[in-house]
Amino acid sequence: MLNFGPPEHVYVENSWYDGPRAGVANVQGRPHRFVSLNDEKEDEYLGTFLVWPVDTSELRLEEEQWRIYVDWNDEYESGRVGSESHPGHPGTSQRWDEIAALLKNSREIVPPSARRAKVEMVNIEREKRYAPSGPAYELRWKLL
Repeated sequence: MLNFGPPEHVYVENSWYDGPRAGVANVQGRPHRFVSLNDEKEDEYLGTFLVWPVDTSELRLEEEQWRIYVDWNDEYESGRVGSESHPGHPGTSQRWDEIAALLKNSREIVPPSARRAKVEMVNIEREKRYAPSGPAYELRWKLL
């Protein structure tokens, strides 16, 4: 049986498919980028992630972009805007695009020091799924 650590804060969810697939969360109390590994032959996500530390400047940019998303999502869920206005669509939000360009390499290039990990999700009971402080779940990590 795997021994998972305590539930830890998730700052940003960059991708979700049947669970969190990429983002920034604390791992052993420090902010780390996490990315789910994918089995390309089976075209499905595996239960293993790669995790590596992010620096303070990256975390600030991630949090700023997350707040842009949360503001948009509030408008979307209220019915005031449609999915075509999602800030992730190029040209929709100038600041989103700037941040995406600044974070592109750190999101796409996995450093050789990245560690493999398993994760368990722990839901947080609250009214909104997305808040400026992060999504409504925490992650428990088991470094491999």
